[in-house]
Amino acid sequence: MFAWPRFLPARAAAASSVALGGCAWSPGRHVAMAKSKFEYVREFETNETCLPNCWVVVRIDGRSFHRKFMTLVVSQFAASYVFYWKDYFVDQPLLYPPGFDGRVVLYPSDQNLKDYLSWRQADCHINNLYNTVFWSLVQKSGLTPVEAQKRLQGTLAGDKNEILFSEFNINYNNEPLMYRKGTVLVWQKVNQVIRKKVKIPKETEDEEVEVTRLKKTPVPLNCDIIGDQFWDQYPEILADDS
Repeated sequence: MFAWPRFLPARAAAASSVALGGCAWSPGRHVAMAKSKFEYVREFETNETCLPNCWVVVRIDGRSFHRKFMTLVVSQFAASYVFYWKDYFVDQPLLYPPGFDGRVVLYPSDQNLKDYLSWRQADCHINNLYNTVFWSLVQKSGLTPVEAQKRLQGTLAGDKNEILFSEFNINYNNEPLMYRKGTVLVWQKVNQVIRKKVKIPKETEDEEVEVTRLKKTPVPLNCDIIGDQFWDQYPEILADDS
C-alpha cells in the first residue's frame, strides 16, 4: 500500500544536478551556454522540481501489466518486484514481465498526508469488500462474472455484508486485516543477530561470535491508520528531519 524513508512519503529535498558530457544542469538554475545554432535544444528543458517543505508521495499502480516506467522509483520497484517474486511465490513463476505506472503528488501539510493515506485505506476496504462478494457469487453460487456484476450493481456496503453473511455465512469483519486494511511499511529499529569473525590474542585462527546490533528496517503492519491510535503510536513518522 505505501513505503519510502519512514512511510513512502519523504520530505522534498533541494534540486539535484545531472551531469551530462562534462556539463551540469540543475532544475531551476541558470547555466551559461555558448551561443550557437544548437542553443535551441535548451527550450526542451523543463523545470520539474518539487515544491519545498511538502510531503512527497510516490504512488505506484499496476496498470494491466504493460510497460510504462515514469520515474526511477517505479523502475526500481519493478526490478525488485521481479527479483523477489520467487521468495514469496515459490510455485508460481512469472509468465511475463510486469510493468507499473506511477505519479508524484505533493501534500503541503501533515493533515493532507494523513487524509490521503486514510483515503487509500478506505479505498482498499471498499475494493476488497466488493471482490470478496463478487468471487463468492462466482465460485460458490455459480454465477458468471457478468451476472455477479449485475447482482452487485447499485449495492451499498451494508447490502454486500448481508449477502456474505446470509448466503455464504461469512462475517466480513472476521476477514484477515491484511485484506481489509492493506499493508503499511514503517521504519523501525530491530535487533539483528549476525556472526562476526574476531581476532583472539595468541590464536592462529579468528573466532566467530554472535553480535547483536540495532538495524533500521521496514516493518509491515496490517492495522487501521484512519484513527488517531496509529499516529499516536508512531509519532516519528511525521517528524521533521530537517
